[in-house]
Amino acid sequence: MAGGSRSLGDVERYLAGVDWSGGAALTDLSAGDFWLLADRGFVPLGIVLGNSVFSMGVTGGLATGLRGLARGELVEFTQLMYDARRLALARMKAEADALGADAVVGVKITIVHHGDVMEVTAVGTGVKKVSEPQSSQAQVVLPVGGHQTAHVEGGPPLSR
Repeated sequence: MAGGSRSLGDVERYLAGVDWSGGAALTDLSAGDFWLLADRGFVPLGIVLGNSVFSMGVTGGLATGLRGLARGELVEFTQLMYDARRLALARMKAEADALGADAVVGVKITIVHHGDVMEVTAVGTGVKKVSEPQSSQAQVVLPVGGHQTAHVEGGPPLSR
């Protein structure tokens, strides 16, 4: 698929020819996260995504806008956000289940407002447990208050 513009039909035909069941696994994990996952006996199966696009509608948007002139929670808008987020997460989980994943890691949720329309996208990596971890030498290093603290499994925290 090189150069120029493509019709939606061209894109659909190209996507229909992709073998999603084998080959390279797609992931949005960092190299360090990937290594820690492998160290604990997990392999990535692929990126999973769920999204939802909700509209307040003209009446809901006007009513919420008028209530927004006063102080307090905009209950309808809050409920809309919860529903949109839960639907996006449910769709992401359905994709992970279809891959045979045991878990989804590295989940990122993005909420974008387009006027009275809100889009929620949840993206993560579906992973599967394939083995029990062996004796691990993995270290997790976290920045804490200007210095790094490392945790070595079975040992005390080490400050650097």
